[in-house]
Amino acid sequence: MHVLLVEDDEPVAQSLRRGLTRYGFEVDWVTTGAAALAHPEPYDVVLLDLGLPDTDGLDVCKALRERGDVPIIVISARSDETDRVVGLELGADDYVSKPFGVREVIARIRAVMRRMQPRTSAADTGPDRYGTRLTVDRKAARVRLDGEEVALAPKEYDLLAFLTEEPGALMSREQIMEAVWDANWFGPTKTLDVHVAALRRKLTGAITIEAVRGVGFRLEIANGDTGDGVS
Repeated sequence: MHVLLVEDDEPVAQSLRRGLTRYGFEVDWVTTGAAALAHPEPYDVVLLDLGLPDTDGLDVCKALRERGDVPIIVISARSDETDRVVGLELGADDYVSKPFGVREVIARIRAVMRRMQPRTSAADTGPDRYGTRLTVDRKAARVRLDGEEVALAPKEYDLLAFLTEEPGALMSREQIMEAVWDANWFGPTKTLDVHVAALRRKLTGAITIEAVRGVGFRLEIANGDTGDGVS
């Protein structure tokens, strides 16, 4: 997915770009409203700061919306509700207040992109299925194994939901901790091992979670089917 990041604060932009890149996003970074408006398409989503050095980000938002329907997520330190409302009225699809974590931004990007995708059948709104035994209902935050609901602690569910976004992909400990716990987590990662062990125990036979020494974890659907789940 291609992201146009419009942000003049270099530390914020660099941190956000690194985080997004780790999750597979392609990021083009510009620092002014003029550069954003001059940037050639295509890109899939715009992350737009309101506090730009050359123009008000709200004007950039309006201009971008007049050009087309590419999703726009406003990111700003402004806490005034008026700015939030005006941004949405001018065509922004969502609004993230600083400070924020990469996990929150990615979640909002994915939510916006899901809303943009046409629903072709009622089945599209149902739970995501992984193999023949496991379903994850992201709307209701419920997991079922062979049709029976599995009781998961909140972080166990968050961990499973994250790992099943890309079955078979190797996720580093840092990626997982940032996504499931907090972008600024500085504590020990032993808690991750505890939650992985809990998922292995509760979902035996439906999934395997392979530990890759010195790197992280890889979730596989037990029957080899990566499922049709879309996050």
